[in-house]
Order: sequence, then C-alpha cells, then structure tokens
Amino acid sequence: MAVDDGKKQLLHLVFGGELKKLGGTEFRDLDALDIVGIYPDYHSAHTAWKAKAQASVDNAHMRYFVVHLHRLLDPEAKAAG
Repeated sequence: MAVDDGKKQLLHLVFGGELKKLGGTEFRDLDALDIVGIYPDYHSAHTAWKAKAQASVDNAHMRYFVVHLHRLLDPEAKAAG
C-alpha cells in the first residue's frame, strides 16, 4: 500500500553475509547473501539491521550492512539520511 505523507523517499538496503575474514568486507559466498529488504528511511533500515545483527551475534564472521540507495540513485542530492 503506497502512502504519500509528504516526506522524501530515502531508500536504504539492508543485507548481510559471512565475511572471509574479520574486519574485511569480502563475502565468503555471494550466493548465500541475506537480502533483508529495502526500506523507505534510515530509521526503519536501522531497526531491521539491528535485529539481524543481534540474531547473528554468535557468528563473528557474519555482518549486516545498511546501504544508502538514495545516495547512489541521486549522488548530487544533499540528503540528511
């Protein structure tokens, strides 16, 4: 259901996977990436990220990320999210 609340859409992608080594950003298996979802604002993306990160706390190599899609889609915009 689409809602037009007057706020600008600032899309964020949340995804994660198991890293090859701690501190890196190279994934062990790209086919096993967990695409959590795309969210309309940073707050909801952060909530999803936090839940996934906490659920995988027992695996030190598992990392989840929030990607600011709106910055990739419109790199000239000066967005605060």
